[in-house]
Amino acid sequence: MDLCFVPEVHPLQEKLPAVSGSSGHLVIERSRVNEEQPSWPGQVFANSEMSFEEAMQAYVQATQDRLAYLHLPKELPSDGATQLHVQLEGRTKRHRVLQKRRQEDREWRAAKMAFHLARLAYRQLPKAERNVQREHWLETQAQWKQRREQHQDTLQKRQKENQAWHQRHRALRAESGGEPVETRWIAVLVVIDNCTRQCLGLPIFPSGSKVTGQEVIDALRPLLPAHLRFLISDQGSHFKTKILSQLAQELGFHQVFAFRHRPQSNGIAERFVRTFKHWLRSRSWNSKAELHHWMAAFLPEYNDRPHQGLDFPGLSPNEFANRLQLNSRDR
Repeated sequence: MDLCFVPEVHPLQEKLPAVSGSSGHLVIERSRVNEEQPSWPGQVFANSEMSFEEAMQAYVQATQDRLAYLHLPKELPSDGATQLHVQLEGRTKRHRVLQKRRQEDREWRAAKMAFHLARLAYRQLPKAERNVQREHWLETQAQWKQRREQHQDTLQKRQKENQAWHQRHRALRAESGGEPVETRWIAVLVVIDNCTRQCLGLPIFPSGSKVTGQEVIDALRPLLPAHLRFLISDQGSHFKTKILSQLAQELGFHQVFAFRHRPQSNGIAERFVRTFKHWLRSRSWNSKAELHHWMAAFLPEYNDRPHQGLDFPGLSPNEFANRLQLNSRDR
């Protein structure tokens, strides 16, 4: 089984990007304009007509903009400042803020550890010695309480600063035309029989990447075959749940996780997702209801068409499944 993601609204003949949600948030394939071949500065070293020094100079020239924010002056003139300078200045300030926060966090962790060690040392003292140092310990506790309250205030202040920074950043991107159009995604649970290649179901989840383990279980339970032995999936957070492990114990099957960054381990489900998205490419929908209509149309079409990946090429998944059932009855 696998989870794939499709947009809630899809225009006709638009390629559906590869989307991963195994980490709990969506990672979307970057689209290429007009399917152009990617280019990067390092390609200059493949030019045999250039010397190494010439290639290196060209590479430095092509990549120096990545370090430009490190060399900006602390104060930029307000009049005539380009939008790029404004953005780079904002990144420079943000970089300094994050550096300062990291230093503050290191100091906080050191102070927290020192307090815990002091508390442990005080508790291990004999009772008479604790009475002698009680006043000093109470003062230490009061100082720590004040430090902890200051830390909480700092965290709340950081949260507000983060929100303000992201708002400014989005506003600048919108002004430059770089603000991406927000896409709402729908999760589709793919359940495939490795033996017959039958698609057992395509339940959808409007919650997208926020789909819960309980939602997956509720949709998966009625689709599983009676004599299931192994259930293969990736290591997504929606599959590595306690309730799915409990379902495996209840129904007597083994849950098998594909190796990280090796989708070939779950290749049948991955290949089905590719076929499914290619089929959807020529369809359009503007709502979940319309998408559900296309799901219902695709399922029988896929299961009834010949499949070359079976032990008997030319049979459809449904035909292969029927033959297996007849053979089991004859035995």
